[in-house]
Formats: sequence, C-alpha cells, structure tokens
Amino acid sequence: MEYLILFICLIIFGETTILVLRKYRQLSNGYRKIYVDTSALIDGRILNIARTGFLNGDLIILKSVLRELQLLADGKDSDKRSRARAGLETVSELERVINANVDIIDDGDEKKLVDDELLKFAKTNKGAILTLDYNLIKVAEAERVETLNINDLALAVRTEFLPGETIRLKITDRGANQGQGVGHLPDGTMVVVDKAANKLGKELSVEFVRFHETSAGKMIFAKISKRRA
Repeated sequence: MEYLILFICLIIFGETTILVLRKYRQLSNGYRKIYVDTSALIDGRILNIARTGFLNGDLIILKSVLRELQLLADGKDSDKRSRARAGLETVSELERVINANVDIIDDGDEKKLVDDELLKFAKTNKGAILTLDYNLIKVAEAERVETLNINDLALAVRTEFLPGETIRLKITDRGANQGQGVGHLPDGTMVVVDKAANKLGKELSVEFVRFHETSAGKMIFAKISKRRA
C-alpha cells in the first residue's frame, strides 16, 4: 500500500512539474500576440475558430477597433450597421471562450487610423494581425508584419466541390450581371447562378460550373440544373 501511495504521489508530482514548467515557459516567452482587425470581428468566423483552440496566441483587440465598430453600428447604412453590431457581439462572445485569452487594450490617440495602430502594435511586439482586409494585408507585407487571413484558412480546409456537382440553393439576391441570381453556401461562399434573377426567394437545383478562389474570398459560378439534387 505504501508503494502504491508513493507511486501515485510521484505521478502527481510529475504532472504538477510539467504544468508549472509549461506555465513558466508561457510567462517567460509569452504567447504570440494576435491583433484582431475590425473586418475579422465583423466576419464572425473568428469565434468558431477560437472555440476550437486553433488560435495559439493572445487575442488583442484595440479600443480603436471597438470605436470603429461603434461608429459603423451607429451609422446610417443599415447593412454596415447590422454587421458592426454583430462584430460587437462577437467581441463579447470571444471574452467568454475558454480557449481564448482576449485582452482589450487602450491604444491612446483617437485621431490615429486603426490600420496604422494595428501595424504599429504588431510590429513593436512581433505579433500578427488577424484580418480579411486585402489592402491591410498588402501594407503589412511591405512592413514585414505577419498576417493571418481567415479566407486563407477557409481555402485550406474547404470542402471540395467539383464542376458538375448539383446541390439545392436558395436564390437570395440578383447578381451584378443581367440575368444572374445569387445564393450562398452554409460557409458563406457566394454562388452566382446564370438565368436565376427571376427566381428570388426560391430554392433551386443548381449545377456547379466553375470556381474562382483568391485570398480575398471564393466565388462559385453555377447554372440551373434539370436534375434534382
């Protein structure tokens, strides 16, 4: 019995030592600081990513980012207003995620541009910027600041669709070109359907024709199918 107790104590001691060393390493080296841009909060996918624990670092939200969201939430544009309010809600939800260490910090001067502040903090603290803003990504590349693009992650883990595949899709809007209708996949991917402009509000069988993928996002072109998905 004494040997058993000693063995259990050694196991507990070993596990405790590992935890202490891990905590010491975190405190001494620090996690990577990830500065979250307005676009990433508005997009909302950051919340599910954080819940999985894949974001290995401290999520830093500057108060200038919150101010920008607040301005948009109080603006006259109804679409931007609703998206900004969703972004503010994302901030609140992120603070409750167990796997995410979220810090909101005051970056001082309200007159400074948000992008400039993100670049300054990320560069000074050797951190990264989490963003979907294409222009900010290009500036960060020039400044040699690391960026994390959620669209790039989505491309890497996307579900593979093949030309000729048929699915059911609800047409929610008209496309940019005459005759086109637009719908969205569950992951938010836009699907442009030829000759579907007069099918608003209807669910159709559509056949994928071709795909257009960039770091700015993904778009699928489709046509109405006679086959039922």
